[in-house]
Amino acid sequence: MTLEVMARADGPIPLDLAFRVEPGELLALVGPSGSGKTTVLRTIAGLWQPAQARVTVQGKVWLDSATGVAMPAHRRRVGVVFQNYALFPHKTAAQNVACAIDHLEGGARRDEALRLLDLVNLQGLSARKPAELSGGQQQRVAVARALARRPDALLLDEPFSAVDRATREKLYAEIIALRAHLAMPVVLVTHDMTEAQLLADRMVVIDAGRMVATGATGSVMSDPKALHAMGIREAAAMVGAVVRGHDADGMTELQTPAGPLWLPRFDAAPDTRVRVRIMAHEVIVSRARPEGLSAQNILAVKVIDLRAGDGPAVMVRLALGQDIILARITRRAANQLALEPGDQVHAILKSMSVARDHIATDTHSPPRYEGDKTVS
Repeated sequence: MTLEVMARADGPIPLDLAFRVEPGELLALVGPSGSGKTTVLRTIAGLWQPAQARVTVQGKVWLDSATGVAMPAHRRRVGVVFQNYALFPHKTAAQNVACAIDHLEGGARRDEALRLLDLVNLQGLSARKPAELSGGQQQRVAVARALARRPDALLLDEPFSAVDRATREKLYAEIIALRAHLAMPVVLVTHDMTEAQLLADRMVVIDAGRMVATGATGSVMSDPKALHAMGIREAAAMVGAVVRGHDADGMTELQTPAGPLWLPRFDAAPDTRVRVRIMAHEVIVSRARPEGLSAQNILAVKVIDLRAGDGPAVMVRLALGQDIILARITRRAANQLALEPGDQVHAILKSMSVARDHIATDTHSPPRYEGDKTVS
C-alpha cells in the first residue's frame, strides 16, 4: 500500500513537493506554521486540489490533475485524525467508532468497534461520551475511528496539540506501540521535533510549501538546510539503549554501545529497549576522557564528519555504535580540538539535560493490524 504524493501550486498556498510512504512506515511532515503541512494532508484526503497533483495508493489513483481523475473524499479509503478529534458529542465512544464502519452490520459492527477500542487501550470506556473522556482518551477514540475505515493510508494532523505535556508523553508511547499493528502508510503533520523524532521513520521538511529536505530522521536532523528551516536549536539525535535498572538516588541507568547513560528516573522495567532524544547543543566534545566533572555521562565515540553552517557553529556527527549523536559546537572549538573524521573522542552529556518526554519505548515486530485482520 505505498502512498505516492506530488503537489504543485502557485497559490493561494504555494506547493512544490513529491514524496512516497511505504506500507507500515510513518513519515513526518515538519516545518514552521504556515509552511503547507496541513494543506498536503488535505490534498491526500481529497479536501483540497492543487493546480498540479497526483496521489496514488497501492496503484489506485485518487487524484491526477493531468488525466482529470479526482476521487471524492468519501470514496478514498483514508483515515484522518484531526487536531480537535472531531468526535460526535452526542454519541458514545463505541458509536463514534461504529459510524465509520461501513463493511459490517448490526452486532458485528459493534463488536468491531469494541475491538478497535481495545486496540487503543480504551477497554471499559465504550459507553462514555466525549465529554466524559479525557483529552488523551478522546484522541484514542479518534484513532480507533480512523482505523475503522480500514484505511489504505492514515493521516495524523497535529494529533497531540490539544493535550497537556504529561498526557502527550503517554500518547507517544501508545502510538509507538500501536504502530506495530499498522501495515498502511502513516503521515504525521507536526511542528514538534520531539514528536517527529520519537515517532517517525523518515521526515519531509517543508518551508513555504517547498521541500527543504527528506530522508531518514537521523540524516535530516544533521542536514544544515533542514536545521535552518526547523530552527537550529532543534538539532538532535536519537540513541538506542536498554534499561539496566533504577537506583535509590533517583537515577535510571541505561546501557549503550559506548557505555552507561544515566538519566533522571523514568518508568520502564529492566531490559526495556528505549530511544533517547539528545539535543546537539547539550553535548560537549573532549579529546581526552575528563575527570572531576559533575556531568555523569561520558561516552566514547568516533567523529564521522563536521558540517559547518552559515554562522559560528559546526555540527559534529559522532558514531555511537550503530547510532549517531550530534554535537553543536563553535568553529573555534572544532579548530582548537583539530577534529577530523575517524578521531576517537568523548561526548559529554549532563543527566539533567534530557527531558522525560524525550524518551520512548522501542517496540519490535509484534503483529500488524491491516484492515479487518491481524497479520504477522
